[in-house]
Amino acid sequence: MAPWMLDLLVLPLFYSLLLLQYSPSTFAKFQPRYFPSSITHPKSQSLHTNNKLYKTKYFTQILDHFNYNPQSYQTFQQRYLVNDTFWGGPKINAPIFVYTGNEGNIEWFAQNTGFMYDIAPEFKALLVFIEHRYYGKSIPYGGNKKKAYKNSKTLGYLSSTQALADYATLIVDLKNNLTAIDSPVIVFGGSYGGMLAAWFRLKYPHVAIGALSSSSPILQFENITSQYSFNNIITQDFRSESENCYKVIKGSWKEIEETTRTRRGLELLRKSFHICKNYISGDYLEGWLSTAFIYTAMTDYPTPSNFLAPMPAYPIKQMCKAIDNPKLGNNTFAKLYHAANIYYNYTGDVSCFDFLDDSDPHDLGGWQWQACTEMVMPTSGNNKESIFPASTYSFEGHAQYCEEAYSVKSRPTWITTEFGGHDITRVLKRFGSNIIFFNGLRDPWSGGGVLKSISKSIIALVEKEGAHHVDLRFSTNEDPEWLRDVRNREISIMKSWISEYYQNIVDSDAH
Repeated sequence: MAPWMLDLLVLPLFYSLLLLQYSPSTFAKFQPRYFPSSITHPKSQSLHTNNKLYKTKYFTQILDHFNYNPQSYQTFQQRYLVNDTFWGGPKINAPIFVYTGNEGNIEWFAQNTGFMYDIAPEFKALLVFIEHRYYGKSIPYGGNKKKAYKNSKTLGYLSSTQALADYATLIVDLKNNLTAIDSPVIVFGGSYGGMLAAWFRLKYPHVAIGALSSSSPILQFENITSQYSFNNIITQDFRSESENCYKVIKGSWKEIEETTRTRRGLELLRKSFHICKNYISGDYLEGWLSTAFIYTAMTDYPTPSNFLAPMPAYPIKQMCKAIDNPKLGNNTFAKLYHAANIYYNYTGDVSCFDFLDDSDPHDLGGWQWQACTEMVMPTSGNNKESIFPASTYSFEGHAQYCEEAYSVKSRPTWITTEFGGHDITRVLKRFGSNIIFFNGLRDPWSGGGVLKSISKSIIALVEKEGAHHVDLRFSTNEDPEWLRDVRNREISIMKSWISEYYQNIVDSDAH
């Protein structure tokens, strides 16, 4: 699969590095998504439908906020989740914390954004998690996903701008219904949700007084950020743990390709990696391994986690420990299999890995459309030091695939036109305020993040050991000191925003 295909798969937030050589028409068969298939996720998932974290509600949302054609007035049911356990209520103008939903089932994100629950009592905050249109149960066209995803005409209403307008409309209506007009709103988000949170603050400053934007690669567009940064960070993550680990992975791609060309090579690979008997190819195997390395780098958390998959604390360290195990001698495939098991099968429940399983447990299917239309984020370049084979990003290949899959032309400059990105320091100094950008430097997406504070109220919090939106996770007794410090700083900054907001109300009433 060609390197440009990674950029269709990688979420501004996530995708496996698929380094193989397929034509766009062949690639169309694979239906890539935020996560290419459930082989990316072991059988044990982190999504629990019975819990006491929130109540489920629905809002009647308009299909098209920006036109006045008859079809624009169609509606759909948008899901949102609410926790009012600690809310102080409208009489004291207690704050409302809103999570701007990502490209997936909102329950998944609500169950992995523990920071909001942890701080709700201190702020007396109402918690709201809004699902992104076309994901989860927030499907237009009567909830008929097949119809909503049918073609570019029906998918054309899936965009970041429509999603932001959804959030604004829902928040305003909710505040009116709660008679909480003067309750301040702060938006939260991680990854693509973090991008939406930052953009929401810029586009709707009258709705939200501030935004916590975690691990949001808002600069991963056009040539603002190097196409090599994403995979360079992954390379450094593994190399920092073990030079031998880095060399084994780097050299493995050639060994896999050479093995596939031998008479019994595919059968050897199938047995070595415990691949199910229904299908095996060297191309899929390389994509499968790349996925494990990329997502493990993203979620290299300091405590055990169950976000993408059940994994131990510091999973890169555990992967490299498996690769460096002297008992495995020079058996590269055995080393890689045991490393991949850290991501795919840490619980030991999976007997074989099914490359043809295309299930979508977190409802992520719409991301391919977004990556084709506006979220064009070059990340697939690899230099000679990369842990992955050398390659260069090709927008032409990306565009060709999208034409064949959707009959749509990609708009690689639309996001920077709509939200900005070039000369961001100079621009946001003039009109932006009250945004926290958190980035952990072990996260591959941090290369496209805001890594320096722009003003007194647009603040970058950067942690060398941090991974993908680790600050938004539930706190634990095992959290390192630096992570506690980050969260305390975020709390302090948000308190200052709310305090200033309340003071402005007092000053306004006095006049």
